[in-house]
Amino acid sequence: MDNGDAVTQDGTQAIRRAAEMLRCIARASDAGASTLREISETVGLSRSTAHRILKCLTDEGLVAYDSATRRYEIGMLSYELGLAVTDRALGMVPLTAAADRIALRANVTTYLMRRSGIEAVCVHKAEGRALIRAIPVEVGQRRLLGVGAGATALLAAMGDEAVERVLSSVEPQLHRYNDLTTESIRTAVTQANLDGFAESHGRAYASVYGLGMAVRSGTDIPSFALSIAVHAPEATPERIADWKAIIAEEAATALRDR
Repeated sequence: MDNGDAVTQDGTQAIRRAAEMLRCIARASDAGASTLREISETVGLSRSTAHRILKCLTDEGLVAYDSATRRYEIGMLSYELGLAVTDRALGMVPLTAAADRIALRANVTTYLMRRSGIEAVCVHKAEGRALIRAIPVEVGQRRLLGVGAGATALLAAMGDEAVERVLSSVEPQLHRYNDLTTESIRTAVTQANLDGFAESHGRAYASVYGLGMAVRSGTDIPSFALSIAVHAPEATPERIADWKAIIAEEAATALRDR
């Protein structure tokens, strides 16, 4: 390998490490932490190396550092870049409209989740009219695949070999959640493939019931899922059946509109 190849490889590695740190920090608002120690442990780097990369990301505005709490969060430049309108972003409009209609018809908090590596990110949230609402995820928050109904629906759609690779990757971080193991996720994936819907009966959050469906388009592995979250006592068999019908109908409408 000549010096040019070595520099290219080193630069690529640095970019990958920085991207993984950004994902780690973004995920922290859901179930993790964003101190230097925990970021370095999550990405498998020494604290000195992690600190050097984080310092650069902070200087560029992609990351922000709170000296009082000694924690990192996503910076304003990351937010600003996310505002750029692209054809792919416009292509999500029928799906976000579907989430809005589901929230209105079912009177529940509804999400549009997008698969991103071994995670699912909430790209849209619509709230129902209920006085008491279950909102375990906010727009921009990231979840490991298999954590929550929408993320489980996306995982189930990937195929058996991919599921096992993902489970191997996420296992070290599952202790952060209420009652999640690779075996419980595997069971949920199997049920999702049989039923067409993924369910989360308090697995990620004890008091929340989640229901999700991957939006299948053509032969590609689905990148999006529509899901809902309600307080667990509200999830009666009759209501679950109604919610499934509403989600399926609105997903079909969204696919016709894309």
